[in-house]
Amino acid sequence: MANFFSDNEHLKFHLTHPMMKRIVRMKENDYKEADAYDTAPVDFEDAIDTYEQVLEIVGEICGDIIAPNAESVDAEGPKLICNEVMYAAGTQQNHEALVNAGVYGIALPRKYNGLNFSMVPYVIANELISRADGGFANIWGLQDCAETIYEFASEELKDKYLPLINQGYTCSMDLTEPDAGSDLQAVQLKATFDEQSNCWRLNGVKRFITNGDADIKLVLARSEEEYKDARGLSYFLYDRKDKCVTIRRIEHKLGIIGSPTCELVFTNAPAQLVGERRMGLIKYVMTLMNGARLGVGAQSVGIAEAAYREAEKYAHEREQFGKSIIKFPAVYEMLGNMRAKTDAVRSLLYETSRFVDMQKLLEDTARTRTLTPEERTEMKSFQRLADVYTPLVKLMSSEYCNQITYDAIQIHGGTGFMKDFPIERMYRDARITSVYEGTSQLQVVAAIRGVGSNVFVNKVKEYETEAVKPDLQDLKVILTDMTVRYEKSVETAKGYENTEMYDLVSRRLVESIANIIMGYLLLLDANRSDVYDRSARIFIFMANAQNAEKETFINTFSVRELETYKVVIN
Repeated sequence: MANFFSDNEHLKFHLTHPMMKRIVRMKENDYKEADAYDTAPVDFEDAIDTYEQVLEIVGEICGDIIAPNAESVDAEGPKLICNEVMYAAGTQQNHEALVNAGVYGIALPRKYNGLNFSMVPYVIANELISRADGGFANIWGLQDCAETIYEFASEELKDKYLPLINQGYTCSMDLTEPDAGSDLQAVQLKATFDEQSNCWRLNGVKRFITNGDADIKLVLARSEEEYKDARGLSYFLYDRKDKCVTIRRIEHKLGIIGSPTCELVFTNAPAQLVGERRMGLIKYVMTLMNGARLGVGAQSVGIAEAAYREAEKYAHEREQFGKSIIKFPAVYEMLGNMRAKTDAVRSLLYETSRFVDMQKLLEDTARTRTLTPEERTEMKSFQRLADVYTPLVKLMSSEYCNQITYDAIQIHGGTGFMKDFPIERMYRDARITSVYEGTSQLQVVAAIRGVGSNVFVNKVKEYETEAVKPDLQDLKVILTDMTVRYEKSVETAKGYENTEMYDLVSRRLVESIANIIMGYLLLLDANRSDVYDRSARIFIFMANAQNAEKETFINTFSVRELETYKVVIN
């Protein structure tokens, strides 16, 4: 029996990060829920034990059911029959196994039949499922929609729909339209209030909707005709039971084939308003996007972990010129870099998850009592960190996922190009991660705010104050020097003659600070456990060389080079 949680020591390491004591205490309201619920923990150790037991169950389902089903799901895919999406047989089996295990609604409060887990173990579960089958992770991960209902919907909607999540009711977030992809302000699906039925009616088309035939749909629609931008958009909940949506087709995709992506037509579909009018995009979708970015981050890390393991296994088994190919420097260098990148971006993923946890927990506290001035300051600080770290982790994890699956096929050689090995499927599944929930280019636009506001560098200075073991001091010196050079590059870029030049180099600035942050996180991981010594050393040396290249570009960039690039416009 395979277990994807117990066979990965990195997950337990991040689950027991020192910051988790405070997160769990706040999530459990100082463990007062133990008086009302038999399943609630009485202290931190009890909570972590519960987290681990549940993750063991998820890990076992991943190893024994979801991963073995992945190839057949990829070959079969979903079907559209009589205006209903029918999952592949393996997908349905995966879903039922997780429903029967009681792990849907993992982050919801117990009053809604949830497990009341913090963001960190939920993200770990996402990573486990993604390692087993990147496509199925979308079906599982869209329970994030329940968080939006919990945070913003009326008590009536929460009481009706949130308990259904644990029963296996599926979710989707219906945002994209044929003429509104990345630019969600252009959404045109119309919402009009029907006074006679006391509900809203939705009319229009949505495209590229993941899990498009879900039971519970959150739909972004234009409710205010006088506004043509984000101010005219509200958020609505549509119940599949009303059968007012036509599924035009299931898209034929390159990867994540088990996850149905649909084009939908809403025809007088009854819906209920979530939260306040005009706040759909401005507040609710933006909040949901933080969770979605974490979800893609976990998906990317899970696929990367799976690809690395496939490559390492093959490199040990494959012999050329009388020895295993893992003994060749060209191969073990690739594997070392793959392992270091996976460890680095996983550390970034769980650091970001902790920031999001703290932001949400302080917001929850604010709903029940007045925060102290110190708590208000802290909540704003975690919100700023979450707002720039989530696009950063989405950017770096998805790009690394693509790089690692690419290298894994390279290690397999021609064999990896064939469908005989699962790495071919992983490579196709990886490609979407840097595209959906905001392309890498859009993540740069979101993350660059952390560069201009110094949120990133101020956090780096906090990492820098932490003491490390003597044998890690040389790595800390490199990171300190990288930070000084980075700050000089930022000043150079800010001094450019026009904003277009700054925009062009912004990705280099974002990736440079990402390298420094991941370097520090790995350094601090190595300070806690010798397991990370190798990855910290490989990654920091690699990142230092990459940053030097980016600095050279930034420091020599001029209007002339900008105009050279712009030739392509013509």
